[in-house]
Amino acid sequence: MCGAMNKRLIPTATLATALLLAATGADAAADVAHILWKDLRPAAQAVAEDASLPMIAAKLPDHGETLSLNLQDKTIQLAGYALPVDRDGDLVYQFLLVPWTGACSHMPTPPPNQIVLVTPAHPYEMKEAYEPVAITGVLQPGLEKSQLFILDGVSIIQSGYTLRKAEVASVDTVPDAVTLPVNSPWSFLNKKKN
Repeated sequence: MCGAMNKRLIPTATLATALLLAATGADAAADVAHILWKDLRPAAQAVAEDASLPMIAAKLPDHGETLSLNLQDKTIQLAGYALPVDRDGDLVYQFLLVPWTGACSHMPTPPPNQIVLVTPAHPYEMKEAYEPVAITGVLQPGLEKSQLFILDGVSIIQSGYTLRKAEVASVDTVPDAVTLPVNSPWSFLNKKKN
């Protein structure tokens, strides 16, 4: 009888532990802000871009160096395209996350507030550049420069945000990806990734 009683308690205890872990995981998932690329622009820049609103004040032109501080130290998830900066074969140790394919190497570089320098928690296996991925981790605003080795030399890319110890997952699509115009010489990248 005691043996039968213990067999019943073990599954109940296991179920209680699983429910506790599930509840904890749900709370952790609720703390992740799922953001889009537009969220990386500061609110003042978004207001200034709206043609229906009067300009707030004359100031020097902003070329994307102004960063959003609303997301500082918050755990975010953002989807984009990975462009390796530091790799060994298929293992990537650091990459730039950009909002469209071809950015930085085939096309003009996005402004710094539209580039995230990502260091994965574990090397990420990537077969090709511009693989669509989602990153999750704590976002830190701050301008950083990275050397990007491309076919015709080295390019220095300035990113506006960093995300260290990032969890990286492959995704099928990027919800707010910029699609290149059909007449662009790089429009073949649309077919490849979208």
